[in-house]
Amino acid sequence: MISITTAEFNTLIAAFLWPLTRILALVATAPILGNPGIPKKVKLGLALMITLAVAPNLGEMPAVDPNSLSGLLILGQQVVIGIAMGLTIRIIFVAIEMAGELIGLQMGLGFATFFNPQTKGFTPVIGQFLGILAALIFLALNGHLQIIAVLAESFSTLPVSAEPLAANGFKVFVDMGSKIFAAGLLLSLPPMAALLMTNLTLGILTRAAPQLNIFAVGFPITLAIGMVTLALSLPYFAPVMERLFIEGLQMMLHVAGQFRAAPP
Repeated sequence: MISITTAEFNTLIAAFLWPLTRILALVATAPILGNPGIPKKVKLGLALMITLAVAPNLGEMPAVDPNSLSGLLILGQQVVIGIAMGLTIRIIFVAIEMAGELIGLQMGLGFATFFNPQTKGFTPVIGQFLGILAALIFLALNGHLQIIAVLAESFSTLPVSAEPLAANGFKVFVDMGSKIFAAGLLLSLPPMAALLMTNLTLGILTRAAPQLNIFAVGFPITLAIGMVTLALSLPYFAPVMERLFIEGLQMMLHVAGQFRAAPP
């Protein structure tokens, strides 16, 4: 008859529960994996399979009772780490959608919006289009598999520990938010430059011919030039998005490493 003590049972539970918490938090917040269209049971099953594959190689867990206050604190830390890593890569997708929003506003399509289940709000149509394009490129680059690889590597960079998280990790995560504006502006520059010249030209025409109905003529011209410029810019978006995705994956591991408390 196999007998197991309470301490051994708690150790087995902790060895599975704490890694599962980090993995489940990342799966819930990461792009593609955390898409609201994916059933929750599928997400839970994916997290369980990843945990079963990763947990045996994580080494010893902290000698802490999972039912104690310290065990709950460790659980909370794993949630924070998983959410931070998931949101870090999601920032890249937000930056790309922001580029589409800027382009759409310049084209006069700011009123054309779709409901975005990712953000629970309305997204301009150009932003939605670039977001779908980014998701397809991300899948073509096996980005979803790279997220899982980075997640598994994060347990080596930041093992499950009872030590409190370092504040520097939160600072690095917040600084990553600046990528939204920098990358979004970088992607939107070509169409916005063409649309700016178009608006300047229409402004000069309005001054030269005041009888010209700028609202009847300007909108179709701006829309047409914006569409043509966007179509010509699409082949150049893929390398920029690929670089952003690589930086995002690297930043995921960097954020996890910065949460690790510095040795005294």
